[in-house]
Amino acid sequence: MRRTLFAGLAALATLPAAALSPPSSGGQLDLETIMANPDWIGAAVEQPYWSVDGHSLYYSLKRDGSKVRDLYRVDAASGQNTKLDPAAMAQAEGPAVYDRTHRHAAYVMHGDIFMVDLSSGRRVQVTRSTEAESAPRFSSDGRSLQYRQGNNWFVYDLAGGVSAPAAVLRFVDDPQAKKPDQLKDMQLELFRSLRENKADKDASRDNDDALIAADPNRAPKPIYLGEGAEPADTELSPDGRWMLVVTKPKGAKEGKRPEVTHYVTDSGYAEQQETRVYVGRNDPAPQSLVLVDLKSAKFYPLKTDALPGIKDDPLKDIRAKTVAALEKDGKGDEAKALKAPDVRPVRIVSGAEDGGGGGIVWSDDGQNVAVQLRAIDNKDRWITSVDFDKHALVTQHRLTDNAWINWNFNDFGWLKDGRTLWYLSEETGYSQLYSKTLGGKAKALTSGKFEVSHPALSEDGQWFYVRTNQVAPYSYDVYRVPSAGGELTRLTQVQGMDDFALSPDGRQLAVLHSAPYTLAQLAVQSVDGGTPRELTNTMKPAFTAHQWIQPKIIGVPSSHGAGTIWAKYYGPADEAAAASRPAVIFVHGAGYLQNVTLSYSNYFREQMFHNLLVQQGYVVLDMDYRASDGYGRAWRTAIYRQMGHPELEDLLDGKAWLVKNHGVDPKRVGMYGGSYGGFMTLMSLLRAPGEFAAGSALRPVTDWTSYNHEYTSNILNDPQLDPESYQVSSPINFADKLQDPLLMEHGLIDDNVLTSDTIRLYQRFIELHKNNFWMSLYPMERHGFTHPDSWYDEYRRIDELFNTYVKPVKQ
Repeated sequence: MRRTLFAGLAALATLPAAALSPPSSGGQLDLETIMANPDWIGAAVEQPYWSVDGHSLYYSLKRDGSKVRDLYRVDAASGQNTKLDPAAMAQAEGPAVYDRTHRHAAYVMHGDIFMVDLSSGRRVQVTRSTEAESAPRFSSDGRSLQYRQGNNWFVYDLAGGVSAPAAVLRFVDDPQAKKPDQLKDMQLELFRSLRENKADKDASRDNDDALIAADPNRAPKPIYLGEGAEPADTELSPDGRWMLVVTKPKGAKEGKRPEVTHYVTDSGYAEQQETRVYVGRNDPAPQSLVLVDLKSAKFYPLKTDALPGIKDDPLKDIRAKTVAALEKDGKGDEAKALKAPDVRPVRIVSGAEDGGGGGIVWSDDGQNVAVQLRAIDNKDRWITSVDFDKHALVTQHRLTDNAWINWNFNDFGWLKDGRTLWYLSEETGYSQLYSKTLGGKAKALTSGKFEVSHPALSEDGQWFYVRTNQVAPYSYDVYRVPSAGGELTRLTQVQGMDDFALSPDGRQLAVLHSAPYTLAQLAVQSVDGGTPRELTNTMKPAFTAHQWIQPKIIGVPSSHGAGTIWAKYYGPADEAAAASRPAVIFVHGAGYLQNVTLSYSNYFREQMFHNLLVQQGYVVLDMDYRASDGYGRAWRTAIYRQMGHPELEDLLDGKAWLVKNHGVDPKRVGMYGGSYGGFMTLMSLLRAPGEFAAGSALRPVTDWTSYNHEYTSNILNDPQLDPESYQVSSPINFADKLQDPLLMEHGLIDDNVLTSDTIRLYQRFIELHKNNFWMSLYPMERHGFTHPDSWYDEYRRIDELFNTYVKPVKQ
C-alpha cells in the first residue's frame, strides 16, 4: 500500500493557484476543513489519451473555483507538461483511430471530425457543423472515412474530399410502392390521358434511378423502412455494404414522470422538473433489428424468435403465485395483464441510447457482425452473428442468470482475423475473457476467482491487455494474455490501477492510478513491464502535509457462510489507549460498488470524516457487504428478491468483529451512509432494532416501488409481477420497528432518489407516533451534493447525532 506520493516525478503538472485555502487547524481536523471546496486537495487527472503521433498524452484537469476542465499535454519521454490555451486548443487532437496501414488517423474534437496524414502531418477538417459528429472509422479498403451524426452515417472520400450520406433512411411507407386500389385501376382503364400521365411519371422516375445507379457522385436514394417504428441506433459496416438498424415502436409511452420542485431559483418562483419513471410503470420499449442491404436498397427484419430460451418464462413460478393471488382476490384483469409473452422482448445491449453503439460490433473487414441482445426481464444475454444470405441471427453465446445479468462485463468484439469473437462472461461466477470461432467451441483465455475487465486488443492482434484483481479483491493492475491463449502476466505494480490506454505503436501503456489519499495520476511504462515513469503530481501541499490515517484492509469472517467480507478499518495508532470505545460503520452507496480498494475513493469526504471520528475517539469500519462489486457473481446476486437482508447480516458481522477485535462497546455503534448506504442504514435500524445506537440515512431509498426501472427491476423484478420482493425489501414496510435515533437527510431537487422517499417515511413515523427521528432537507442539492455549505451542515448534524447517542458520556 502506498502511503506517499510517488518519488522521482519527471515533471510537475502546471496548476493554477488554489481557489481557497483550507482553514488552519494546527494538525487537528475539523468539519470546516473536511467539507470545504475540495479544490484544496488537488485535481484528479481525467480522461487521458495518446496523441496521434504517440509521443505525448492529453488529459483534463478541473480548474480551481470552476467546473471547467482545462486540457493539458504532457510529453511521454520528458514529462514536460503544458496547459493548452485557447489557441493551442484549436490545434489539439482527440482520441484517434487509425486505418489498417497506419497511413491516416482520425479523431473528434469540439464535435467535428478531423483527419491526419501521418507521413506529412497534414491535418484536414472533415466536418464543420452545428451538430455533433462521432464514431470516426476508416473503411475496410482504406479509401474513405465513416462517421455518424446521431443515427445518420456519412462517408468521406479521401481522394475526392467529399462527404455524402451512407444511407438515407425514412421511417415511413414508400410513397411509390404499389398498393391495391380498385378505383385507381378503373380510372386508368377509362381515361387515356391519365394513362399517358402515369407513363411519363414512371419513365422519369426510372431515368432518375438509372442516373443515380450509374453516378457514384450522387446521394443515395431514400430507403423506406415503413411506418410504426423509429430508430434507436444504426451501425454501418466498414465495407459500406450493410447497415444494421435498431428500432423501437414509434411513440412508445414511457409512463408518468414524477416531478421535483426547485424552491430556490433565479426567477424567484418555484419551478417544476420532470424526473424518471417509477419501476414497473411501463417497461422499456422493446427493440427490433433490421438488416439493410445498401447495395440493393432492400431491408430484412432479423427475427429473435429462434434465440435459445427466448420462448421460455424464467419467472414462471413467481408469475403463477402472483396470478393465483390476484384471481383469489377477484382481480382478474390484473392477473391477465401478467400473462407471459410468447416471445420475450429484448433490447440491444449498450445501444446508442446508452452511449454509442456498443451493442453492435463489425469485424474490421465488414464481413461479419456481432450483436448483443438482452432480455427485458434481465435473465438472458445473447451474442449473435448475422447470416447475410439467410438474413437471420445466429446465436454464438448465451449467458443465463436466474437472478439478473450483470450491468458490467458485457464487452465483446472481434479478433483481427474477423472470424473469431471475443467476449467477457460471468458464466463461471467471475468475469473472464473468452474467444470463439463462429460456430466453434468457446475457449477461456483467463480463469480464476477474480474479475477481468477493460479488455483491449493490441494493434497487432497478439495480446489482450486487461484490468484484474487477481492478487487480492481490493488490488487492481494491468495484465496481459496472448489472444491465442496462454499465461496471464502482470505488467504493473501500482495496486490502485483505475484505467489504462495502449500507445498507437503498441509499445507503451498510459496508466491512470491512485491511492487512498492520492488523486488519480498519470504514468507511462513499457508494455513488457518495468518501472513506470510518473508524469503528473496534481496534489496540493495543504492536503499531502496532513498525517492521514491509512485504512487497514481486513477480512471479516461471515457467520452466514459467505466467506470473507472485506473492509477498511480506521483506528488510532495506539489501540491500547482505550479499553472500550464507540464505533461507526459506514455503508457505501450504489449497492454494486467496490469501496474497499487501494485506489482513491469517491467517498473522499467520508474518508476524511472517518479521520475526524478517530480523532474524537471512535473507530470506523467501511465494509464491502454482499451486492458489492469486485467479488464475483454470487456476491452480487445474493440480494436477489431480498435487498437489505444479506447485507444486514454482513454489517452485523462487522459489528461483532469490532467488538471482538477492537474493544468496541456493542451498545455504542452508530451507522451512516448515502443512497444505497442510506437504504441500508434504514434496514439496519428497522430490521435489527437495538443493534445500533443511532443512524443517519442520507438520500435513502425507502420504498423500491418508487425507484427507477433500469436498476430495480434487475434485482426485484417488476412490482406487479413480484410484489413480495418489494414488500420484504422496502424500509417503509418496517417503519413500526423504529426505536433507535434516526436522522434522515435529503436534497430537495434529487432527481435520482426522489425526496418523496424520505418524506413518505417521515409521515409513516408521524402516524406511528415514533420518537427521536429527524429530517433535514437541502433546497439546492441533488443526489450528489455540490455546495460546501450543504456538505458542512449535513455532516455537522451527523457528528452531533453520534456525539449525542453513540459516543460514551464523559465522566
